[in-house]
Amino acid sequence: MDGVLNLLKPPGMTSSNAVVDVRRLLHEKSVGHAGTLDPGAAGVLPVCVGKATRLFDYLMEKEKEYRAEITFGISTDTLDSYGTITEKTGTNITKEQLSGALPLFRGEQTQRPPMYSAIKQHGKKLYELARRGETADLSGRERRVNIAALELIGQTGPQSFLIDIRCSKGTYIRTLCEDIGKALFAPAHMSFLLRTRSGRFSIEDAVTVAELAELAESDRAQTLLVPMDEAV
Repeated sequence: MDGVLNLLKPPGMTSSNAVVDVRRLLHEKSVGHAGTLDPGAAGVLPVCVGKATRLFDYLMEKEKEYRAEITFGISTDTLDSYGTITEKTGTNITKEQLSGALPLFRGEQTQRPPMYSAIKQHGKKLYELARRGETADLSGRERRVNIAALELIGQTGPQSFLIDIRCSKGTYIRTLCEDIGKALFAPAHMSFLLRTRSGRFSIEDAVTVAELAELAESDRAQTLLVPMDEAV
């Protein structure tokens, strides 16, 4: 069984656990995802099955699209809503102010990865060090990313806004939200994240683990796999 599954990962599931579920349901040993999605985030997670695992590097190079919620007035150690609050203050960011700041973050730029990330230092993932209360030197870890599109969609709460992002691989949306807050002199964090596209895979065509399980029971799971030539 070879191909790429366009999986709709729910919030609360790690990308690794999603792979475990696919491996179990398809009875395939060679399974892996093409691009980690944070446990708290939801959306498109391409999962390579069989010989399609050879496409990992190619698929991960593809452009991504996200819909994120940024909330001002609160910052956290993980830069999202699952972390410990590190700062809380009253803010009054308007839609007009946010719209005026977004052009600063379009195009190529340098971004520093967050401490809570899967990047390794001396064989240990940074988030493992962070959970133990240890710190790491992030100097020199900056990466060049490209944000091709960044648009304000609307306001969802007193200090919460939805934004759409189209960006290159390796872009941390959590870091982007924090940096937007800094530009507006306000603490901020990413309070919601949905990946709507990864390469040619879009959320409109994504399937849930439950849908995969239903078809797997009737030996029709293969119909959900995108052939390798189409995937690239």
